[in-house]
Amino acid sequence: MSVLDTPAGSGPRAAAAGAPAGMGGTALVPVFVRLKLSLLRNGLRQSSGRRAAYIASVVVTLLIAAGQLIGLIALRGNAHAESLVVLLAEVVALGWAVMPLFFSDGDETLDPSRLVMLPLRPRPLITALLTSSLVGIGPLFTLCLTAGSVVALAHGAGATVFAVLAAPLTLLVCVALARAVATANSRLLTSRKGRDLAVLSGLVIAVGIQAVNFGAQRLGQAGGLSALDPAAEVVRWLPPASAIGSVHSASQGSYGRAAVQLLLSVAAPALLVWLWQRSLVKLMTAPDGSTLAAAEPNRPKSGSRGACIWALFPEGRTGTVMQRSLRYVARDPKTKAAWVTALAIGLIVPLLNALQGTGSVYFACFAAGMLGIQMYNQFGQDTSAFWMVAMTISSTRDAYLEVRARALALLLITLPYTVLVTVLTCALLGDWQQLPGVMGLSFALLGAMLATGAVASANLPYSIPQDGAFKNVAPGQAGLAWMSIFGGMVSAALLCAPVIAATIWLRVSGAQEWLWVLLPAGAVYGALIAWAGLRVAAPRTADRLPEILAAVSKG
Repeated sequence: MSVLDTPAGSGPRAAAAGAPAGMGGTALVPVFVRLKLSLLRNGLRQSSGRRAAYIASVVVTLLIAAGQLIGLIALRGNAHAESLVVLLAEVVALGWAVMPLFFSDGDETLDPSRLVMLPLRPRPLITALLTSSLVGIGPLFTLCLTAGSVVALAHGAGATVFAVLAAPLTLLVCVALARAVATANSRLLTSRKGRDLAVLSGLVIAVGIQAVNFGAQRLGQAGGLSALDPAAEVVRWLPPASAIGSVHSASQGSYGRAAVQLLLSVAAPALLVWLWQRSLVKLMTAPDGSTLAAAEPNRPKSGSRGACIWALFPEGRTGTVMQRSLRYVARDPKTKAAWVTALAIGLIVPLLNALQGTGSVYFACFAAGMLGIQMYNQFGQDTSAFWMVAMTISSTRDAYLEVRARALALLLITLPYTVLVTVLTCALLGDWQQLPGVMGLSFALLGAMLATGAVASANLPYSIPQDGAFKNVAPGQAGLAWMSIFGGMVSAALLCAPVIAATIWLRVSGAQEWLWVLLPAGAVYGALIAWAGLRVAAPRTADRLPEILAAVSKG
């Protein structure tokens, strides 16, 4: 069997071991290209589901790339086409820079520490890795975008020459940037902090989607691509966008300016490769944590400040459970990701709509809804460690204290956060008259979601796997997750019907001066609903402990 026909999961170290010591960069290139193809082939051999998912993703990516290519070519002749394409090139480069930090598991060759023990010098290794990085669907997608960009801008023979150089140069800068960032953070990506970073990638995606949506709406309001011109004036001098900008400059006859812009993009990969080589040498020669002392002799004690904070909590089971729940939020990657994402989206949606001047103050209720979801599947967040909690529950009273403390821990964050988002939304819209009504409705919604979340946690628990950043439900339990979250949200909306009806009636009847009544009414109503939900969930939790433990331990 060839050294490159390695079984799935063998990794790049075993595959590259067949390269003779002292082999130059040119001779290493075909070895690493075959390595990249072998890793891809062996990964697809693992299961038919993985093959189907990969093929589907390739088809979708190619269709999107083809659509982007056609759309960019259609911009040819548009007066503001250059503003769009230079910004697009910089966004693509930013994506290449950050994606290895969040999706490093997708390409084993992004981790050069796997090659540390091989007799390979950094410079030939860099040449081989850079070439192998050009193999894949990502480089093809980027090349389609750059090709469409230069075609949209190239007018004349001189501009065509710059276009032929700019397209591959842009791709080279993107790939070199990705490799340099991945190597510099190689040890981070394989550490606990790196896994936390990967889990939090959902936040980056969510925020990015909202930013793109906001930008598209602002473009529509501004009347077209001309709104991009001020930003493009700066970005066209930043690599790799400067390579695309050089094509536009050459089309206008400014060959000196075009040459400077192109030289900036030529210097960028040279600088990135130099930084990459320094990081690679350090990675292959510097000791890591496994070769250093586990702890320093005079390390100061920690935890004194945390102990003071926890001392403010009530004594007994309530304070203990609240402390445990908040520690999960701070330390468990999956729980932390869910909370950070909820906090970010709950703030972004109402504020972006308010900044556009077209939103409603009632978008602030979105914050309470996003955080209320954290009450669902409370026991699943404990995973298999729930058995230790189950050992302490011997009665309905114990179960009630458990779920109540979890709800109180959640309220420590959600109550001030809901008030903050509501005040900011009303301030941006200048509609202070609606503040009491919106806050009262938010409190009622939060109480209803605490109630339904506690009941759903007892009746529909499911496991949250810990082995993957994007696996939030164990196989076979997706139906339980859908029923728990969406069924609970519908139930919460129904429970809030009296407060919603009162809000609508006061607004329609013109009794705006009585909206302040909704603040205390909503707070009291939410507290009563939450108390009733906890009372209902407690006996169900006590009676179903074996079933809950089996469900949350499945993953």
